[in-house]
Amino acid sequence: MDSWIWWLLAAAGLGIPLVLTAMPEFAMFAVGALAAAGVAGLGGGVVLEAVTFLVVSVALVVFVRPIAYRQLQKGPQIKMGIEALQGATAVVAETVDGEGGRIKLNGEIWSARALHPDQVYRPGQQVDVVEIQGATALVV
Repeated sequence: MDSWIWWLLAAAGLGIPLVLTAMPEFAMFAVGALAAAGVAGLGGGVVLEAVTFLVVSVALVVFVRPIAYRQLQKGPQIKMGIEALQGATAVVAETVDGEGGRIKLNGEIWSARALHPDQVYRPGQQVDVVEIQGATALVV
């Protein structure tokens, strides 16, 4: 059997643990095996095939892996839950002061309280949500 077939089998074999463990390093080694299969298909010797596998695999692990992990650590850019409500604009439904009141936030009525106790917001005014404490929005 030709050596390029062995390299393709090695690439497929490296794809199996990639799927089972979701470790991207296996994909990098599989790409190295595919590159070695290409060299073998072009008539390269066993030493050149092995060197190609090592160089491509190591280059991917050294250069691509850190970039991929940095992207994964950033996490999603979408704010969800309470974080999404902070900074949102709402409309005062019932007078809001330091004691309480109601606002309409994202189509829902929320209890609200003025961030500064001496501030009073009248119905129809727009306010900004600074923080959510429990089920109460602090507004300015």
